[in-house]
Amino acid sequence: MSMKSSRLLAVALCMAAAAQMAPLPAAAQRPRAPVTVNFVNADIDAVARAFAAMIDRQIVVDPRVKGQITVYSEQPQSVQEAYQSFQSALRGLGFAVIESGGLLKVVPEADAKLQTGTVSVGEVGVRGDQVITQIFRLRYENPNNLVAVLRPLISANNTINSNPGSSSLVITDYADNLQRIGRIIAALDQPTATDLEVVPLEHAVASDLAPLVQRLAETGSTVTAPGAAAGAGGTTVVADARSNSLIIRAPNAARLAAVRAAIAKLDRPASGLGPSGGLWVVHLKNADAVKLATVLRAAFGTAGGSGGTTTPTGVSGGTTPAAPSNPAAPGATGATTSGASAQSTSPVTPSGQPTTGGFIQADPATNSLIITAPEPLYRQVRAMIEQLDSRRAQVYIESLIVEVAGDNAAEFGFQWQGLLGKDGDSTGLFAGTNFSNSGGNILSITTAAASGDASGISVGEGLNIGLLKRYGGTYALGALANLLQSQTKTNIVSTPNLITLDNEEAKIVVGENVPFITGQYTNTGTSTTSPFQTIERKDVGITLRIRPQIGESGTVRMTIYQEQSSVLTTATVGTSNAGPSTTKRSIESQVVVEDGQIIVLGGLVQDSYVEEKSKVPLLGDIPGLGALFRSESRTKKRTNLMVFLRPVVMRDADSTARLSLDRYDQIRARQEGSQPTPNSILRIDEAPVLPPLPNPTPQPAQPAKPPLVQPVAPAPNDVTPATPY
Repeated sequence: MSMKSSRLLAVALCMAAAAQMAPLPAAAQRPRAPVTVNFVNADIDAVARAFAAMIDRQIVVDPRVKGQITVYSEQPQSVQEAYQSFQSALRGLGFAVIESGGLLKVVPEADAKLQTGTVSVGEVGVRGDQVITQIFRLRYENPNNLVAVLRPLISANNTINSNPGSSSLVITDYADNLQRIGRIIAALDQPTATDLEVVPLEHAVASDLAPLVQRLAETGSTVTAPGAAAGAGGTTVVADARSNSLIIRAPNAARLAAVRAAIAKLDRPASGLGPSGGLWVVHLKNADAVKLATVLRAAFGTAGGSGGTTTPTGVSGGTTPAAPSNPAAPGATGATTSGASAQSTSPVTPSGQPTTGGFIQADPATNSLIITAPEPLYRQVRAMIEQLDSRRAQVYIESLIVEVAGDNAAEFGFQWQGLLGKDGDSTGLFAGTNFSNSGGNILSITTAAASGDASGISVGEGLNIGLLKRYGGTYALGALANLLQSQTKTNIVSTPNLITLDNEEAKIVVGENVPFITGQYTNTGTSTTSPFQTIERKDVGITLRIRPQIGESGTVRMTIYQEQSSVLTTATVGTSNAGPSTTKRSIESQVVVEDGQIIVLGGLVQDSYVEEKSKVPLLGDIPGLGALFRSESRTKKRTNLMVFLRPVVMRDADSTARLSLDRYDQIRARQEGSQPTPNSILRIDEAPVLPPLPNPTPQPAQPAKPPLVQPVAPAPNDVTPATPY
């Protein structure tokens, strides 16, 4: 039998078998009589038409799908099984069946992922070798972690994508393979830790036991697999001081049982308690031991404990002794034996002394509290310590002091002297003008020149035009004209910055330490004179004192004192030096500002105009000609002074490090931009530069708060980097 005859016979047999079966509905498959198919090297298009008649669905064959296919069965089988065999044979030839718009299409496998219209969520409801798109929603696992695991299990022509936003995977592949992948995802999408377990303690204190249990759990933990998230699968133990309980989260039930067993062995009554209770040492993490001991004694001094507990002897007593006086404390008066100032030799904070008395004592050397009390009272005290011994936030304060001033001055003056008469006349006529507000006085200059005193010859700034005349063999100024116009502009920006703890005062002083005479005395004896002066040194410059207080809503309340002073000149009183004169501008205020926002504290806007005029009466008022009989000057001065402030709250170590590194990079960029130009004669070609930070830790991306003064970009010249320390 020829090839064509065998194909026609197979089609006829298939059609006959299909004619004996009831049509297959689209929504559900009904039981049908078994069929036996035998397509050997038949055209794909013809076989597709035969199976379309069997399943009562239209099958469209893509024009690019060409070739022969072999589908046969030796035993009778259901229509569904025969159709799955047809799909498997197409997959072996590089083709796939997809469903789109109610039609079944036979397309190349590479295009199946683009044309399939079957999308399902959750369980895979389709079976066989049909290409569909399935969406798997994850509950615990990160979808990006599963992509690397599932990618090798998906055929090369199909795709897998992750959406971290909705924690889901979108996979396009054959339906049978998606069922296997669904089971794999269900096995991998498991919680990394057990549910929270709360273990109440009967005898031990949760704050004391939590670090020990955490160390024990970490010692027995398994090694984290490479590529896993940091801390994944670890055991976490947190103390709840309010209920005296431990909150545990373990990676599995076995680890949780081990931790619970360790807690049960450690939660035992304390041994060796005396008549007045036990003795405990509590090492503080953040608070000051001396200050906290005073607060706790005041809180428990009158209560005597709650719940029927008895206060031990000395609970209500006990005071903190005053710190020994330090004669070299900042601001103290009196002479010192060394040449160093009191501010440089005195400690920043005087060392505290151990407190005595009461049931709570402080040891400043180790910053610890020593508690002598019954166990119930100790638990109450320890619960309060846990609430008070917390990390305090810090505030970084940027201030900006801007002063913009401009001076305009103009001067014009004309002076002249004249003598009318001849030699030998018994009388003569002398006339002239002289002024002092327009440079040098004409009479003073003439007198100094006649006497040969060169130091007395002084004319004003600007343009000076003089007329010399000879009187009896001596030259003298007959006329002097002075013209001057000056302009001065000042632009000063000062940015004192400082950081301090919440509710702690900070101070920064940038300036000079100027001596001021406070008294003097001269002892005149018969042969010697012993002068004696007392001098007090004061800071002159920029002073900023701030005490910030952080609110829960993100606001910062600040008590501020800002002062800006400068040395003007040296004044004299009689024959003794009275010391320098200073200018002072200060602001003292209390403000509330949002975290990271800029606020203007205040300032000064001063506009002054001064006009000086000296003239000869009547003659100086003559239009035009009156300029020969007067001298005048005009001065206009405008000053703008503003003070701005911006606090930045740093609540944790990451924000502190982020801000510090930003300022470090800013000053380093300024140093690199200020490198000297290489010179073959001047061999110094490098200026100091801060070393680069080694392997900076990447910080999470977040909007940065720019500084009040933007950093200057490095100059585009040759810069030689400094060698790291």
